Order: sequence, then C-alpha cells, then structure tokens
Amino acid sequence: SSSTRWKARQGKDAYSREAKVAGLKSRAAFKLLEINEKYRLFHKGDTVVDLGFAPGSWSQVAVNRVSPGGRVVGIDIIPAQPPRGVNALQGNFLSPEIREEVRKFVSDPDRGRVRRKNITEGDVTEDDLSSANQSILEFEKHAAEEERKLKEIPKGGMTQAQLDLAEGRVVQVVLSDMSEPWPLVTSTWVRSVSNPYNRLMNTSGIVARDHGGSMDLCMSALTFCFDTLASGGNFLCKFYTGAEDHALELRLKKLFEK
Repeated sequence: SSSTRWKARQGKDAYSREAKVAGLKSRAAFKLLEINEKYRLFHKGDTVVDLGFAPGSWSQVAVNRVSPGGRVVGIDIIPAQPPRGVNALQGNFLSPEIREEVRKFVSDPDRGRVRRKNITEGDVTEDDLSSANQSILEFEKHAAEEERKLKEIPKGGMTQAQLDLAEGRVVQVVLSDMSEPWPLVTSTWVRSVSNPYNRLMNTSGIVARDHGGSMDLCMSALTFCFDTLASGGNFLCKFYTGAEDHALELRLKKLFEK
C-alpha cells in the first residue's frame, strides 16, 4: 500500500531519522529552522498561527523560538494532538467561521500563553537557571521595545503598533503548510479522520488540480494575513507550483515589503 511504501522511505531518510532522534514530529522542522536562520522569522514573545499544523513539526520549532512569553496556535481539519506548549483548533480553514474563531482566539492577548511557574532551587541545575534567566531577559527586552513603540505617538495620530492593536492585527508570524495533510499510516477507518483527510487537498497526480487546490489554500491564508498580521510580520507558505504562481507573487508584493 502507499502508506507502507511511505513508511519504508521514511525509515531510509536521514533527515527523518534525525528528526526522530531530536524528538521532532517530522523532517519538515529542519527546513523551517534553515529558513529562520536566514530570515529571522521568530522573536521572543511573538504570536504565531500555524495553518495545517499536523503533525506539528513547524509548531514545535515555533514554540521553541517564541518562548518565553510567546504563543503558537495550530489549526488543522484533522484532529491531532498538538506539541507541548501549542494551542490547537480543529476545523476547515477555508470556512469563514473557522477563520473568525481563530481571530477571536488571538485577539485576547493573554489567551494561549504559557504562564510562568515558580521553581524551587532543588528543581533545576545552575545551567537550567542560567538558560532560563537569559530567556527571560530576552523576552523582557522584546517586551520593553514593544512598549516603547506603543508610547511613541507621532504628531497627528497613533503609531503603527497602536493602529495594529486597535484593528486586531496582533499576529507576528503566519505559517501555512495546508497543501498536504500528514500521511495516514494505518488502515483504520475513523470518520473524524478519514472523511476530512479525503476531502482535503491531497495530491492527486493531476498537476492542474493539485495546483488549483493549493492556490485556494494559499489565498485563504493570505486573506487571514491581511486581517490579522501586524506590520512587519512574516508569512511563510508552502504550495504546489503552476500557472497561478505569478498571480500569487503579485498579491504577496502588494501586501509585503519583501
């Protein structure tokens, strides 16, 4: 079966083996780490929305990079257990109702953030304390910078940061990997998993169909960015290439500086 062949390929793939050793959900995490190293997508305290998050490797990277103080919200049509520290919503992101639900979630600045807990001296080592203190300092520095931006009121109106906050643009990073659901590796049929899996944008081998469905998902993600992504925010999207690539590029250039 196709799932058996997929598992066989995964067993031979060096990145897949390395991901398993590192405790990552899939090899896709390494590509995101490489992109972040080059473009610095994530910062401490950021709000990240991960569209099509299952099985969760991108969310794992994101929550690691925005902690402490940040939050990651994953959305997927397939029910999936999110990685530790990640919030999850199940639903079809092509639905306006689901997009509105996500907007409501992120509009509350405290919702979904990990709360700090008090630790005793015997719970951690000196290295743990040093690392934790460094992370806290980085977060406080980021928070102070954001507060400074909010207080700088130019003549005649609000700062861009204040305008973003007032209009609900509170997300710093939107990730979209909705073009291909995670593989079904068992033959068990479960309505809540099998039905949405079969309806979603699986590759069919028909180039035009795969590309068209991929573009629908990208445009849905881009619309969400227009409504919720803060100025200076980042958008990362995977899609199948085809005839509509140029049209997508033009839309991206209108919304983003680079």
